[in-house]
Amino acid sequence: MKKLLLVLLMGVSLFAITADEIATKVDQRDTGDNIISTMKMILIDKHNTKRIREMKKYEKNYKGETKSAIFFLRPADVRNTAFLTYDYDDASKDDDQWLYLPALKKSKRIASSDKSASFMGSDFTYSDMTSRDISDYNYKIAKESKVKGKKVWIMESTPKTQKTIDETSYTKSYMFVQQDNFVVVRAIHVLKNGNKKYLDVQKLEKIDGIYVPTKIVMSTKRGKQLLHKTVLEFNDVKLNQNLKDSFFTLRRLEKGL
Repeated sequence: MKKLLLVLLMGVSLFAITADEIATKVDQRDTGDNIISTMKMILIDKHNTKRIREMKKYEKNYKGETKSAIFFLRPADVRNTAFLTYDYDDASKDDDQWLYLPALKKSKRIASSDKSASFMGSDFTYSDMTSRDISDYNYKIAKESKVKGKKVWIMESTPKTQKTIDETSYTKSYMFVQQDNFVVVRAIHVLKNGNKKYLDVQKLEKIDGIYVPTKIVMSTKRGKQLLHKTVLEFNDVKLNQNLKDSFFTLRRLEKGL
């Protein structure tokens, strides 16, 4: 007991790895390149009423940034809507996002102040559609646990600035990082309004040597009451495809598939 107390007083981590090292490994994990996938978004309200949307997603890595384009295929009320993201590695640079609305026949740039808003009526925000800049957060390992029989670190992350809180709506997050592959397989986000969002990777596949979450569920709750739920399914995932740079432009966004 005295030895344990001494270790705690000295501030030495009881874990073999630090929280910052885990965050870095999550951030640097190989997620594949030149990816094409078919997406299904299932929106479920508190009465269990479902709406289904089908999309096509394209993603390509560049030096210092990742570009992705999502095209909505059906139903008719969202067909030809498209979403383009430039996700920059440089934490000092705000990611760029545009939403093309066919009814208006023009693309709308998503302002930083709007990134905490719902993405197309889902439980995911515009901010959720880009990767986190790890330098924007303070991390600590809350504890170790298991998810579906796999060991995880439960990482507590706290935004360093009000700007990050405003862009994400998250005042604190708990990320469950699988220890053997550094994939975030579960997360709990605490929102500014007191509600919580629960993310769960229900299906994780290894495709061409890369771990790819192919079924993700995000639920929003007030206490124990479910307010809304979104299921994202990724099918026909193909890596290392021939994607041209011109594909990730506003012109192509407005042209459609």
